[in-house]
Amino acid sequence: MAARPLLIIAWGNRSRGDDALGPLFYDTLAKALSPEQAASVDLLEEHQLHPELALDLAGRQRVLLVDADPGAPPPFRLSAVQPGPDASLASHALSPSALLAVFTAFHGQPPPPVTLLGLHACSFGLGRPLSDAAADALRAAVLWALAWVDGDAAVPR
Repeated sequence: MAARPLLIIAWGNRSRGDDALGPLFYDTLAKALSPEQAASVDLLEEHQLHPELALDLAGRQRVLLVDADPGAPPPFRLSAVQPGPDASLASHALSPSALLAVFTAFHGQPPPPVTLLGLHACSFGLGRPLSDAAADALRAAVLWALAWVDGDAAVPR
C-alpha cells in the first residue's frame, strides 16, 4: 500500500502528566479530521522516536512531529527540523534531527520537509493529570494541525 502524502507522528507517555500531550494530540486530531483530510494523512502514535520510523518517512510530501515541550511558549512552538547527528544516534530513542539523519543515511537522499510541533508543557509527574496550560496548548495545536493538513498553516523554513 502506498504511503499517504502526509505523515503525523505524535509521541509521549500517557502516564506522565503533560508528557501525554503527543498521544492526546493523536486521539483528538484523529477525531477532528474530515474524511477528505483523513484520506491524505497517516497518523502514528509512538512512545518515543526510534530508528525504524525512518522507513515511515519515505514517500511523504510533508511530515509533522508532535511532542510535549517544556521549553515552548504557550501554546506551542514550531520548528523546521534538519538532519543532524547527536548523542541520541547511539540509543533507541532518537531526537527529531537524528531521526532525519537516519533517514538520509538509509535512503541516500534528503528527507521530506519536517516540522516539529512542540506543545507547551509544565507537569511531567508519574500519574499526574494534564495541566490546564497543556490542555489549552492541545486545543490550539489541533486547530493549527487541521490547517497544516489542508496546506493552510504557516510553517518555519
